[in-house]
Amino acid sequence: MDIIIIDGLSFALPLFIMAIGGIYCEKSGVTMLAIEGLQGVGAFIGALMAVLFAGNFAGNSPVPFYIAMIFATIGGSVFALLHALLCLKFKANQVISGVVVNIMAMALTAYLTKLLNRLIFGAASDKFVLAVSARITIPGLSKIPLMGAVFTNLYPFEIVIIIVAFLAWFVMYRTRFGMHLRACGDNPHAVDAAGRDVNKIRLAAIMICGALSGLGGICFAYSISANFSASIYVGYGYLAIAALIFGNWRILPTLGACLLFGFARSGGYRLVQVLQMPSSYQDLVMILPYVLTLLLLVFFSKQNGAPRALGEIYDKGAR
Repeated sequence: MDIIIIDGLSFALPLFIMAIGGIYCEKSGVTMLAIEGLQGVGAFIGALMAVLFAGNFAGNSPVPFYIAMIFATIGGSVFALLHALLCLKFKANQVISGVVVNIMAMALTAYLTKLLNRLIFGAASDKFVLAVSARITIPGLSKIPLMGAVFTNLYPFEIVIIIVAFLAWFVMYRTRFGMHLRACGDNPHAVDAAGRDVNKIRLAAIMICGALSGLGGICFAYSISANFSASIYVGYGYLAIAALIFGNWRILPTLGACLLFGFARSGGYRLVQVLQMPSSYQDLVMILPYVLTLLLLVFFSKQNGAPRALGEIYDKGAR
């Protein structure tokens, strides 16, 4: 059971931080299907910087890891400007824009990874190999029966994500900016009448989504494969979207959905090991979160309360 909790958290928390980014964007009224691409580009930038700076530090130094996290958030945020340009400036269909961003991100990062490996590192490789992230066990708390697993073998990014998630919750529900952002998704004309620029607020929300998606992407790169490659594009962004929909665009319920998906995944892997099934069944287990997503959406989709202006192109002259 401890292994299920430990592995489940390491999957659920990066998913959660990406879902929070999606909540920010969609609460502002902009449909965000580009999380998959934003996490991929963020992970690419972060992994590239980690590899470039790794030679300046000892092999077990955590500094490249934190450099990767910083640049991943910057990279995801900057790349999100493409979605903002299409949706806010050119008033493109937001669903199509998100799909285009995802496809472009996958093709661009795959090409650049091979190109930079050949030009900079002299290697014919389609991945950036990252060091294995150290894990932390909190003394005392890790000895608590069952719940102690929550404080055992933590990746450093799990602590960072918890802190960032709390700050995101505070900004969303306890600040004037968060109030204006939520109002943009329900009644943008009222925000405009109050003297606020709707497009500027939506631009900020899109960039926040890009930053948090990039953070989640580099966390997946370190925890799942210890490298950046095309394996980062395996549907985690879409799973984050499903989690925020199931969480009804609220942060705490979305955390519950992400934990459910994480434990379903880790529980499936553990079941394969306990039953000593062939390793090929581990690939089959990867579909469990998605099957669970379909079942949850079938039974709970009628209770979803999306922002009323979600996906609508804001026209200042319309009433």
